[in-house]
Amino acid sequence: MTGKERAAFRAQANALEPLFHIGKSGMNEGVIRQTDDALRARELIKVKVLLESSPITPRQAADELAAAVGAEVIQVIGGVIVLYRESPELKEKAAQKEKNKKLAAKRAREKALRDSRDNKRVKVRVIKKR
Repeated sequence: MTGKERAAFRAQANALEPLFHIGKSGMNEGVIRQTDDALRARELIKVKVLLESSPITPRQAADELAAAVGAEVIQVIGGVIVLYRESPELKEKAAQKEKNKKLAAKRAREKALRDSRDNKRVKVRVIKKR
């Protein structure tokens, strides 16, 4: 991953809220499963490590979590971890959504064109009253 890509992801992550916390139980199967599911649905997530109660440091948690789910650590600041993993499912959904938008726009243009042609063909007769 290039520095520019990493910077772009950091900028996107500013607006995110942490999805879940790593606390006194540390890293467990539940945290790994939640992280995997969240990355599949969102690609970019934030995780909070509770510094007072967690048995591991945020850097250790980030490295373990990234290795377990196949993600990249974008940044670790204080107790906040930002992770990224590309999701092919999400890319397919976005591509399909874009395709549907284009198809809907094309249909709307065709309908507008048909309606304008129909309006031109209508002859209006004005009958004068005597």
